[in-house]
Amino acid sequence: MDTCLWLITAISLIWFMSYSRASLSSFTFAFIVLMVVGTFFNIIGFVSWLLFATIALPLNLDNIRQQFISMPLLTLFKKIMPQMSETEQQAIDAGTTWFEADLFRGNPNWAKLHNYPQPRLSAQEKTFLDGPVEEVCTMVDDWQTTHEIADLSPEVWQFLKDNKFFAMIIKKQYGGLEFSAFAQSRVLQKLTGVSSVLASTVGVPNSLGPGELLQAYGTKTQQDYYLPRLANGEEIPCFALTSPEAGSDAGAIPDTGIICRQIFEDKEVLGIKLNWDKRYITLAPVATVLGLAFKLEDPDGLLGSTKELGITCALIPTDIKGITIGRRHFPLNVPFQNGPTQGKDVFVPIDYIIGGKEMAGQGWRMLVECLSVGRAITLPSNSTGGIKTAALATGAYSRIRRQFKLPIGKMEGIEEALARLGGNAYLMDAVTTLSTGAIDLGEKPSVISAISKYHLTEKMRSSIIDAMDIHGGKGICMGPSNYLARGYQGAPIAITVEGANILTRSLIIYGQGAIRCHPYVLAELEAANESNTERALNDFDHALFGHIGFSISNISRSLWCSFTSARFLSAPFKDQTKRYYQILTRFSSNLAMLSDIAMLVLGADLKRKERISARLGDVLSHLYLASASLKRFNDEGRQADDLPLLQWAVEDSLYNIQQAIDELLSNFPNRWIAHSLRLIIFPFGTWLTRPSDNLDHQVAQLLQTPSEARDRLGKWQYLVRDGKNVFGLLEQTLEDIIACEPIFTKVCIALDKKLPFYDLDNAAKLGLAANAITEKEAELLIKTEQGRKAVISVDDFDHSELIISNVILSKSTS
Repeated sequence: MDTCLWLITAISLIWFMSYSRASLSSFTFAFIVLMVVGTFFNIIGFVSWLLFATIALPLNLDNIRQQFISMPLLTLFKKIMPQMSETEQQAIDAGTTWFEADLFRGNPNWAKLHNYPQPRLSAQEKTFLDGPVEEVCTMVDDWQTTHEIADLSPEVWQFLKDNKFFAMIIKKQYGGLEFSAFAQSRVLQKLTGVSSVLASTVGVPNSLGPGELLQAYGTKTQQDYYLPRLANGEEIPCFALTSPEAGSDAGAIPDTGIICRQIFEDKEVLGIKLNWDKRYITLAPVATVLGLAFKLEDPDGLLGSTKELGITCALIPTDIKGITIGRRHFPLNVPFQNGPTQGKDVFVPIDYIIGGKEMAGQGWRMLVECLSVGRAITLPSNSTGGIKTAALATGAYSRIRRQFKLPIGKMEGIEEALARLGGNAYLMDAVTTLSTGAIDLGEKPSVISAISKYHLTEKMRSSIIDAMDIHGGKGICMGPSNYLARGYQGAPIAITVEGANILTRSLIIYGQGAIRCHPYVLAELEAANESNTERALNDFDHALFGHIGFSISNISRSLWCSFTSARFLSAPFKDQTKRYYQILTRFSSNLAMLSDIAMLVLGADLKRKERISARLGDVLSHLYLASASLKRFNDEGRQADDLPLLQWAVEDSLYNIQQAIDELLSNFPNRWIAHSLRLIIFPFGTWLTRPSDNLDHQVAQLLQTPSEARDRLGKWQYLVRDGKNVFGLLEQTLEDIIACEPIFTKVCIALDKKLPFYDLDNAAKLGLAANAITEKEAELLIKTEQGRKAVISVDDFDHSELIISNVILSKSTS
C-alpha cells in the first residue's frame, strides 16, 4: 500500500463516517484501525501517532474534553446568547415536533412518513358531514348573509346550535360531538365552499377559545358547568386576546387584573378587578361568555409572594356590570360577528380563572399550547375548502365560457392560471390531511401549524386572484350569482388573524423550527440556562459534540448529494416520484447544513436577520408541503390520473426551495462563506424550473373534464345539484356542454354551416327541422343553453337598490 492509496482511504473513511453520522468513539476506533494498517505498511510513523493522540485523546477523555474545551465554550456561549424570557421558553416548550423534525435534520425517513395512518372519518362524522352540514349549506344564502342582513339568518344560527356545530371539539361526556381534527377540517372545508361567514362562525368556537381551554385546563366544576352549555348552544363563547396596543406581540397586552377583595353577589370574596380594551374578537358581539387574557398582579400578596403573576386566562359571563360588548367591526365585506369589548373595573371571583387560582399566571403557556393545535385546523381548512370549490368552479367555467370561438380554457394564458389553481388545491388538501392527521395521533405540532397557516392562506390569496382573473367581468360584478367576490375581498382576513403572515414567516416558522426540530440546539440553550454548573457542563458537552458531528455530517451529505445530483439516494418507490424523494432529501441536507452555519456565523443576530430566517423557514415549509403531497398520492392508491396534480404540487415546491436557498446565499452577510456554500449546494448552478407548460396543460384539462381524479380533488365539497346551488349548476352545465358538443356538430354538418356555439335552443330547432338530431338530443341542447346562460350571466340592479338608505328603508317597511 503506497501513501497515496492510504490518503485516499483515509479521506474516504472520514467522509463515510461523517456521512453516516458515526459517533465520536466509532470515528476514533475506525481511524485507529486505519493508523495501524498505515504503520504496518510503514506509511505512519511516530510523529503521525503523536499528532493523532494529541487530537484524539482530549476529544475522547471526558474530563479533559469538558475542562479544556466544553467549559470555555459554555462560558462564551452564555455571554453571546441572550437570556431566554419566560414567555419565549413557554412558546418553545409548547407543542411537539413531528415529521418536520426529520426534514430539518437532513435525512428524512420516507418509510416513516408513509407508515402514518391515513386519516378517515368515523361513521358518525360521515353522517354529520352528509346530513347537518349538507343541510345548513342549503340554508345559507351568502348574498343575503353578506349584503342584506350582515349576519347569518336566525334560522341558521338556531340550526347550528341545535346540531352542535359549536361542539365539535367538546367531549361526548359533556354532550359534545368529540370529532377528530380531520373531521373538523372536512366540515369547515365544506362550509367555506358555501360561505366564509358560515365557516368562520363555526370554526372559531372549535379552535382557540373557551371550549378547548376548559377541556385542557379547566377545573372539574368549570367543565361540568360550562361544557354542556357550550355543547348545546346555550352559551356562545369568544376569546379576547388582541388589544389596540398588542396585536402580533400578544405577550405585551396592557390589560390588567388586580387581585383584591370585594363584594360579589352579596358576599366579600377574593377576586380580580379587571380592566381591558380588546378588539378584533370573533363572536364578541353575540357572546354570552368571554374568555379573557390579561396580566395578573397581586400587589397585596393575597395569593403569595409573587407580585406580578403574568398572563392569565379567565372565563367571564358578559352580563356582568362594567362589560361593554355588542358593537361590530366590518372586516372587508365579510360580516362574521367580530368586534371590540371593553371592561372597566369588572370584579369577578378568583375561581373564574380557567383552572382556578392554581393556573394564575399560566395563561401564556395555555394559549401557545392550544394555538399549536387550532392554528393547524381552522384557517388552513377554510382556505383549502374555498380553493377546492373555486378550482372546480373555475375549471367548469373555463370549459363553458367561450371567446374567439373556443372555450377559454383552451387558451394557454388561462391554462397557466388554471394549473396553479388545480395544483394548489391538491397540495392544500394534502397538507390539511397530513397536519390534522398528526393532531389525531396526539401531536401538538406547533411548527407544522405555523407552516400550514402561513402557506395555505397565502396560496388561498394567490389562487383566488387566479380564479378572478379567469372569470373576468363575471368575477367583479357583485350579486347573488357571484361566487368568488366575497372570497377575494376577504382573503386578507385569513392572512392577518392568528398571527400576521409577515410575522409568521419571518419569525415563527424558522424561529420555532430551528430550536424545536434541531437535535442539539434546544439542549445547548437549556444547558446555558441551567443553574447547576456540573449538570450544565455535562449537558452542554454532550450537546456540543453531538452538534459538531451533526454539522460535519450535513456538510458531507450536502457535498455528496450535490455532486451526484442525489441519484444514488434510496427512495421508497421506483416510479416517476423517485427523483422527487431524492431531491427532497438533498434539500433537507442543505437545510440542515445552512442552519448550522447560519447559527455559527450569525449567532444571536440570526434572530434579527429576519429575511435570512424567513428563507430558511421557506425551505423547511416547502419540504413539508411537498412531503404532504407525496403522502397524499400514496394514501389514495397512487392513481395514475392524479399524477399531473402531484407533479405540479411537488415541482412547484422544489422550485420554491431552490429559489429560497438561492436568495439566501445572495444575501448572506458573510460573502466568503456565501460563495463557499454556493459551491457546495449548487456546484453546477441552479437547475430546477417551475412546472412546464405541458404539465400546466394537463392540470388545466383535468379541471375542465369530469373524471374520478377531478372528483377526488373536490371530495366532500358542497356540489349538490338541487337547482339552487350555483356550484351544482356549474357541474351539471359542464357535463351538459361536453355531451352537447357532438350533437351540435351533427347540426352543423346537416346544415353545412358552422354555427356559433350559443343560442343552442335555436340550434335544436334547426337540427330537428333537418332531421339531424332526436327529440331527446334537442331537449339536451335547450337545457344546456339555459344552464350556459345562467353560468355566464352577471347581476344588475336598479340604481335605488344600491343606495344603502333605500335598502334599509325598504327592509324596515316590508
